Amino acid sequence: MAHRGIFITFEGVEGAGKTTQIQRLAAVLGPDVVFTREPGGTPVSERIRDIFLTSDRITTMTELLLIAAARAQHVDERIRPALAANQIVICDRFTDATVAYQGYRGGIDLEIIHQLNDVATGGLIPDITFILDLPPEIGLQRQQQDETHRDRLDKEPLEFHRRVREGYLAVAKAEPHRVKLIDATQSPDAVHAELFAKYQAYLSSK
Repeated sequence: MAHRGIFITFEGVEGAGKTTQIQRLAAVLGPDVVFTREPGGTPVSERIRDIFLTSDRITTMTELLLIAAARAQHVDERIRPALAANQIVICDRFTDATVAYQGYRGGIDLEIIHQLNDVATGGLIPDITFILDLPPEIGLQRQQQDETHRDRLDKEPLEFHRRVREGYLAVAKAEPHRVKLIDATQSPDAVHAELFAKYQAYLSSK
């Protein structure tokens, strides 16, 4: 899809600081920013999100199909219209999360995931993706210190979170032009400065 807006996505393990960095970038970019999230972003997709995060007995394949359904609605109802209106869209997680979580953590064949992502998005790919990289031990410790509400994914074993990080690192290595890996062990100020510099470099290269 040829669009006039800019599509930015944020990825990372639990506790990497995505929410903080999304808010800081949105504040700098101004009023034309549309913030959204996955799974979620529309009334239908938010209902699917609730099922996804609160169901105790759910297979990885069911996770994948639920996310694909939520994503298809999200892209058609919210993301594409915003991009067509020349807005900047910042999304908390997108297709790379499916590779990391349902692929590397869940063991589903990556080719199946890529095909389903393509169907759900109609081929829409983020213009730039920031992966906030953090050892999962630190991320989980941060969550506990902040007393953040923890969903079923947060409560999974440490090895689960390590596989998710492995998936994200693989994504960054495979697509260095789109994906920008940011060291999230730095201070929030340093993380923001680095990712904003990379965003400006992206704009200069357009």
